[in-house]
Amino acid sequence: MPLIKTFNSADFRKDRVSIEVQFGKYSFVQFDLFIKHTADFMHDRIDLGIEIVPTKVLEKQMSSGPPYFEKHLHEIVRQGRTFPPVPLILIGVEP
Repeated sequence: MPLIKTFNSADFRKDRVSIEVQFGKYSFVQFDLFIKHTADFMHDRIDLGIEIVPTKVLEKQMSSGPPYFEKHLHEIVRQGRTFPPVPLILIGVEP
């Protein structure tokens, strides 16, 4: 079966920094961290990935299923600093 070529673009990219703003479903943060940022870093397209998500305070005011900073920070710390294998900044925003 032939492979189908796909394309993943960052929300913003400048000077080898990739920025993703994720206010959608929580699963998309994992996709950004472990697929988009990691692939771009491993293919030497970026030096840093930045993920912007709501904090728990803001998440409580949103519809069901959005991500929140505290959960994803815990997941990154739990996995250890080698996974995802990309220099990463996680930013939480609140109202």
